[in-house]
Amino acid sequence: MTEDYQKLYTELKTKFDNADSLFQREIYPNFTDKHRSYMAKNLTKKIFNDLKDRKTENGVTLYDCIRAGTLSPHLTTGITAGDEECYETFKEIFHPIIMDWHKYDAAKQEQVSDLNPDKIKLSDKVLAILDKYVVSTRIRAARSLRGHLLPSSATPEDRLAVETKLKGIFEKSFTGDLEGKYYSLGALDEKQVEDLRSNGFLFQKPKSTNVLYHSGAARDWPHGRGIFHNNNRTCLAWVNEEDHCRIISMEMKGNIKSVFARFCKMSDKFKENAEIMHSKALGFIGTCPSNLGTGLRASVMVILKQFNEDVHLLEDACAKLDLQPRGSRGEYSAAEGGKWDISNKQRIGFSEVQLVQKLIDGLEQLIKWEEMLVDGKKDEVKKQVSEYQESK
Repeated sequence: MTEDYQKLYTELKTKFDNADSLFQREIYPNFTDKHRSYMAKNLTKKIFNDLKDRKTENGVTLYDCIRAGTLSPHLTTGITAGDEECYETFKEIFHPIIMDWHKYDAAKQEQVSDLNPDKIKLSDKVLAILDKYVVSTRIRAARSLRGHLLPSSATPEDRLAVETKLKGIFEKSFTGDLEGKYYSLGALDEKQVEDLRSNGFLFQKPKSTNVLYHSGAARDWPHGRGIFHNNNRTCLAWVNEEDHCRIISMEMKGNIKSVFARFCKMSDKFKENAEIMHSKALGFIGTCPSNLGTGLRASVMVILKQFNEDVHLLEDACAKLDLQPRGSRGEYSAAEGGKWDISNKQRIGFSEVQLVQKLIDGLEQLIKWEEMLVDGKKDEVKKQVSEYQESK
């Protein structure tokens, strides 16, 4: 395509997109039976008409927020924030969705943060038990920079500004055991791609079924996006994927306290060097309301071969422990080799310390039940699981 044709194409596409967005902002979405998101459930015509003409200071509109859920009926939340202000400007729709997802009243409750790893209780005895069953541990959460658009609404210039700031933090402030290297996604060579992919570090351009695609977060790919990892490969960060930065602490085996301590150290570095999106009611702010509050997901890959023979029992046990199990092929599917991904279910309404402690205590209990199953005490395990909430 010649330069003149490229310019004409860009001008026409911009005009079309602007006209299409204007049209969509004025018309109530044509929700069908396939639209099952919390957004579609809660967005009445009255709320739509009340909000359709509002804009954040950055120019983000209601349509920008609901576009993903309108164009992708299968999504669960069905809404994304284009900037920090969206949660207040469009609170009439965001708050009901937050209530549906988290059972948390954003208008009345306050989120408490606690990033002190010294408060975590993990004895040598319990650590030995975890190490026997846990293959690896990861803790991750999002951090976004105040004063910038979130990836779903970011301009190329703003996205690059976010990347530049984050790269500066990695290079200047991630020292000692956090020291490492930043890779711009668009500058990776084949060897680097293979290395990052084989270690599970590389994130991909969102598919058309992904919430990020229709929200706008896949625009200008891979411009302004990148990956950081430390030299020990126990500290990882994704830049401008779903949020400005997703920080991940990880290591082999089950020392969840050690992994959390590194995560807290990473989080502190961001707090020291940038103003982070955060509010008293919602905690750490991100693009998707499903990740508000702590936004923290503490997870382990754990071998539970006996529970793998009765997936429904594992689901019931995890529900009582406020944990979430993930098998190899989705809900109620067994895990290959009995290796399960177990994580905290909650994100908001609890502190980071509380959620990590829930994972430790819950895993200890799951392993006790797993060992009872090995001894053929399935009926007793079922009884204990059914009564667990009452006894606690």
